[in-house]
Amino acid sequence: MKNYANKNLNPFFILISVLLIYGCVANKDTAVDRRFQNLTARYNYIYNSNVLLTEYNESLLQSYADNYEKTLPVYLDPEPQVNLVLTPGVANKQLDDVITKGQTVINDKSFSNYIDDAYMLLGKANYLKGNYFIASEYFDYTAKTYNNDLKTFIMAMNWKARSQMQLNNMVLADKIIDTMLRASDELKKDLAEPLATAAQMRIYQKRNKEAILFLESAIALPSEKQLRIRWRFILAQLQEKEKNLQDAYANFTKVEKSNAPFEMYFHANLNRIKLKALLSGVKLNKEEQLLALLKDDKNFDYTDQIYYQVGELFSSEGNFAKAEENYHKSVAKSTRNQTQKALSYLRIADLNFKEFNNYIKAKLYYDSTVMILPKNFPDYDNIVKKADNLKYLTDRYAIIAKEDTAQAIAKLPAGEREAKVKAYLTPKVEVSNTEGVISNQYLNDPDFPNRSLNASNNTAGNTFYFNNNAAISNGFGDFKKRWGNRQLEDNWRQSIRSSAQETNQVLAGGNVATGITPANGETNQTAVDQTTLEKQFLDGLPTTPALLATSDQKIIDAYFEIASFYQQELNDKAEANKIYLELIKRYPDNNHLVAIYYSLYLNYKGVDEVKSDQYKQLVLTKFPESNFAKNILDPSYSAKQTEMENIAINNYNVAFDAYAKKDYANVVKQADDNITAFPNNDLAPQYAYLKAIAVGRTAKVDALLTEFNLITTLYPNDKIITPLVRDHLKYIDANLEEFKQRPLALIDFDANAPRFVSQATPIAVPTKPLVTDNTAVKTADPTTVSKPVEVKPADPTKPASIFSAAKSEEYYYVIDVADATLTLSSSRFGIGQFNRGNYPDNDLVHKLVELDNDQLIYITSFIDLEDAKIYESSITGQLKNIMKVPANLYKGFIISKENFEKLTDRSRINEYLEFLKDNYK
Repeated sequence: MKNYANKNLNPFFILISVLLIYGCVANKDTAVDRRFQNLTARYNYIYNSNVLLTEYNESLLQSYADNYEKTLPVYLDPEPQVNLVLTPGVANKQLDDVITKGQTVINDKSFSNYIDDAYMLLGKANYLKGNYFIASEYFDYTAKTYNNDLKTFIMAMNWKARSQMQLNNMVLADKIIDTMLRASDELKKDLAEPLATAAQMRIYQKRNKEAILFLESAIALPSEKQLRIRWRFILAQLQEKEKNLQDAYANFTKVEKSNAPFEMYFHANLNRIKLKALLSGVKLNKEEQLLALLKDDKNFDYTDQIYYQVGELFSSEGNFAKAEENYHKSVAKSTRNQTQKALSYLRIADLNFKEFNNYIKAKLYYDSTVMILPKNFPDYDNIVKKADNLKYLTDRYAIIAKEDTAQAIAKLPAGEREAKVKAYLTPKVEVSNTEGVISNQYLNDPDFPNRSLNASNNTAGNTFYFNNNAAISNGFGDFKKRWGNRQLEDNWRQSIRSSAQETNQVLAGGNVATGITPANGETNQTAVDQTTLEKQFLDGLPTTPALLATSDQKIIDAYFEIASFYQQELNDKAEANKIYLELIKRYPDNNHLVAIYYSLYLNYKGVDEVKSDQYKQLVLTKFPESNFAKNILDPSYSAKQTEMENIAINNYNVAFDAYAKKDYANVVKQADDNITAFPNNDLAPQYAYLKAIAVGRTAKVDALLTEFNLITTLYPNDKIITPLVRDHLKYIDANLEEFKQRPLALIDFDANAPRFVSQATPIAVPTKPLVTDNTAVKTADPTTVSKPVEVKPADPTKPASIFSAAKSEEYYYVIDVADATLTLSSSRFGIGQFNRGNYPDNDLVHKLVELDNDQLIYITSFIDLEDAKIYESSITGQLKNIMKVPANLYKGFIISKENFEKLTDRSRINEYLEFLKDNYK
């Protein structure tokens, strides 16, 4: 056996074995060693790694979810890893093996010709794992170290540019691409991917025409087949955007006929049909061709998208009613594709907002869109902003309708009012006909609970539930007893409703103008019983001239705010003018007249010069002393006013410093000088108050009374100082004999808290709820029911916050000043003045907490959130006069005591502000 074995031993295998052993134990810079390392590096590591990358990219292609409503990205890229320290990339065996093989080549095959390939593999694997910063470093090293190899240099720069784009470093990425393109002039092949990367950058920069040129060049060069198909689809999308419909149609057709993934094929087909209809001008065929896709079973999962495209076609024609009808069909069919449902909601919202001017309905659909649309969707933040802003409109339209209704009922004879209120607050709820329920016709109809039931359709003895009208009626009644009058919608069990859900419920259950939960939801814990509601509404009817004037003022303010919103936020001057003119027609002598005239003057300027000049003259002749008239005569007036206000604030701080130092003579001089220099400045009453207190500390009571009376005479409408001074005058009048006996009107103690009698020992008293009779403060309307706090559903993608939305027994109003170096004595003094003047009976106290970079002035305490909101609404408009610091440095917000204790630094403050945004409306 031994001789047999030796006889058959092949010398070639012996040589290979020796070489393998030598390769394992030696790593020398010799010709044999380099040749052997090249052999093993190329086939054992580089080739296998490229196979792994190809397999990974193919699997990514199968699982990647594209959003075909926007321009597709040129490459399929993973999401970036936010925290590279804690999460160094998503675990993936294929990519981890590539990294291991690349590191092996670098460490063990250092004399091979494939070190640059190894570094590129390390960069690509980290890129695909989402570690873009690490990947960029590998590509940067490769480009710098192997810049003599033009192909390697261009490929490394290409991937480095992609990495920087993923890191949102667009300026740097653009520079890298420019360098890469200049170098590519000398390279005649392997340029498809660099050109595609350049196209992606131009897409980001919204330079679509240049992106089209790059993509056309990339498609013409050899590259991976599926990438070329993807690039052609993107090319067609860009050509459609640039109105090059013929070329777009041709490219969508090529994609449809290629071996594209089914979803891309489907959308290419949809776009091809749409463009063919637009190019041919055949209106009927385009709908028929799209709907013909429904007959193909393989398109069943795309029914919602087909109806959506039909809606898009009708919308492009201006047939908005038919467009909305098809968007609704798309919503009804979107059972799995939540993004498509959100897009259909968005289109319905846009139609109601832009075309139908139904802002209440638009608000509902924007809210629905925001609830289910992915947060990375383009313009997501703008959609959220629009939804939030539209609440501003809907709230004010509701006020107008409610007050108009109340005034109409108030004009009725007293004996008829109660019945009218009862009918108004108790909408009839009847169960609807159930035909079509099984086909989902009514289940997707928001008015389903309010349809009438045709009893004659009831089939006696029918045991099937949905064919038994009596059973449905009883079931609906039982449902309402347990759950109240709830809409048929997602998450209908929620006890805390979003604004969209609440508005839906109001619209479905009664008159939107009431702002009151219908009585038939009597088991709802947050609802007030029907009798109480009716009594509140009856008691609040504007049956006296004073109540009627208050009701009229609410309507006037609502109209004015709506028109201002159109003008300033929506830039819809035509709609703003319509509302302004309606307000003038209804209330020709309203208190906003000069502002309305000035707005009409601006809105008609450049559009209708005759009307513009008409309203300009009304401002100049009827209100010659107003700031609006001064702005017309001197366009730089506003800028000058701002400069004067800044000077006045600085001067006030100087005067207050003198007051704090008890330099009362200087206080009087400073006050007189500034009031003379800036008589119309909003700080003039505060200067006058400082002067009055300084006089009171240096003279008898008669001089103090003179100064106080002068304040009430000169500044009767001031909301910070005048209410406080009136309170002081009442107190002095009640204790006049004691004051006359004093050598100085005011006893000198804490300069930050001037008082008018001897300082008494403080007595601990329980915190009182917020109470005010001041008309400047918004109080709860007695005819409306207080809503619970609107808490948004938690976002499962975000980490749990340290803050809580739970109800608290104590709330603060906080003013965060983002500068720890500023002295806030004068600002705190202003807060004290405001509180004592407007809330004398509420024991409000303001305190200061100093953090490393911020100072928190917090006002305590409010026993519930509604009280804190009332206070916030009253002080917000006065903060610019109260706070003697630049407006961009402070921000006010409400917070519970428990959450306040967690505000330890600026990062926590910012986290809480985000928490507010995410959890409350």
